[in-house]
Amino acid sequence: MNMSNPNFRRRDFLRGSLVAAAMVPFGGALASCASGGGGDEAAPETGGGEVTENNPFGVAEGSTVDAVIFKGGYGVDYVEFAAGVMGGVVGVTPKISASTAIATELQPRFAGGTPPDLIDNSGAQAIGFNTILDQLEDLTDVIDAPNYEGTTIRDTLYEGVLAPGTFGDKLAAINYVLTVYGVWYSSSLFEENGWSVPTTWDEALELGAQAKEQGKYLFCWGKQAATYYQTLAIESAIMQGGDEVRLALENLEPECWSKPAIQDVFAKLEQAVSAGYFAPGGAGTDFTVAQAQWSNEQLAILYPSGSWIENEMKSQTKDGFAMSGFPGLVVDPATAQMGDWLHSPAGEPFIVPSQSANPAGGKELLRAMLSKEAATKFAEEKLAPTVVRDTVPADGFGSTALQWQIEAVEAAAGKVFTYNFTTTYGMNQDQLVVWNSFLDGSIDAAQLTSDLQGITDAVREDDSIEKIEVS
Repeated sequence: MNMSNPNFRRRDFLRGSLVAAAMVPFGGALASCASGGGGDEAAPETGGGEVTENNPFGVAEGSTVDAVIFKGGYGVDYVEFAAGVMGGVVGVTPKISASTAIATELQPRFAGGTPPDLIDNSGAQAIGFNTILDQLEDLTDVIDAPNYEGTTIRDTLYEGVLAPGTFGDKLAAINYVLTVYGVWYSSSLFEENGWSVPTTWDEALELGAQAKEQGKYLFCWGKQAATYYQTLAIESAIMQGGDEVRLALENLEPECWSKPAIQDVFAKLEQAVSAGYFAPGGAGTDFTVAQAQWSNEQLAILYPSGSWIENEMKSQTKDGFAMSGFPGLVVDPATAQMGDWLHSPAGEPFIVPSQSANPAGGKELLRAMLSKEAATKFAEEKLAPTVVRDTVPADGFGSTALQWQIEAVEAAAGKVFTYNFTTTYGMNQDQLVVWNSFLDGSIDAAQLTSDLQGITDAVREDDSIEKIEVS
């Protein structure tokens, strides 16, 4: 994936970002953030070592950097590579650990005052930022530091990519990967069958009927990734209904799931379920097994996901698959308010806890990751670009999926949106139950709406949960 448009408009990105200047602050939590490079007016603390051009955070010689990385579609070896790059500049010992359950494993460490030095706060069990914001370092000093090639990091980043990790005036997370969300397919299979890439839900349903004639399904899903279809539904509804839909969801409004644009998409999904266009058994199938039904067996012909999908299924993709994608579906192109917009946020948020043993070391490892060497290595091996510009060639390192992402971002010309309420408030686990039931036909669209609204209302009405106002 690539967001390599140098004219990427910050104003347009901020329309879809998690936060902007109008955000309601966290009840003074920002002002009380711990130091060590945090948001205080005083000079940031260092790691106890000598501050030099090559060691801007003063990491102590011989110290250990403890990093816990979400093991998802990108693995953890890219951080291990960056740790090797770091080792050539600052003499520290990296300890890189993989996790598939960030919240379960790390919330006790936060509570006990022993969090890691660097965390990739990602995956289905990411920790809600509203619960830990005051425990995180401000990472402004990271982007103001020189990269390993001698250029200020801030000047090497795509425009707008810092917005999702900015809470009020605090840069609490640096999102490392640029993600293009879309619906993925085999261009060789489509060409072989003479199928056209759909742009509307009605065209997708027609394609489902054609696939069924070939003994194939339109979609498939796995139990841990049922909410990929929520992502598809939300992005379709935003493309159709515009910011009114996005802001209603982001701000947890009563009856937000009953917005007409959302209901129209739910109705189309319900038609697909009723028509038998979803491969059966997804609620009891591991998500990678389900994805292989699409990428290897070609039992299903479409799959909604982020651009990590190619790397995640690299060893389980049929030869000659020629993976490509398209940016979502609208219900009615004639009335779609943002039909030419692209769902493409910066993802994989990296955070540095203030109470870790070596926050300076966590920042240094992040600085190594933002070097051109490490970012280029990531793009080539993971087939997705980082937030660092000029690391992906036009040929996408030979990846048709990466080539499409480059084309999609350029075609969007800065018209990019995202939404974050599900991760902000940690809703995914509850929503997975609902979506698995809907996709297997156990509940209808009306019950889906009611259940999702119930989850949203519970968060909104819980006074113990800090809310983030999005505008």
